[in-house]
Amino acid sequence: MSPQVELMVDGRRISAHQGETVLTALNAEFGHIRDFEFRDEKRAGFCYMGACQDCWLWTDSGERIRACSSLVEDGMCLSTAASGLSR
Repeated sequence: MSPQVELMVDGRRISAHQGETVLTALNAEFGHIRDFEFRDEKRAGFCYMGACQDCWLWTDSGERIRACSSLVEDGMCLSTAASGLSR
């Protein structure tokens, strides 16, 4: 089994396995990755290959990443909404 890493998502600490994608880690922990901005529903990714842009998240530096193609990193801090950044 791969080593565990810890990351923060919207201020909540979660554990993940080194080598897995952010999308996998968030779906395993929460069952979704973000709230849908146009309806009252949750989003869990759509295409899983970086084409649909359904899984954008933001790093604490303001950079946008695709959860489906970004690997978890120990100490990573993410927001599921651009407005959730603390600058």
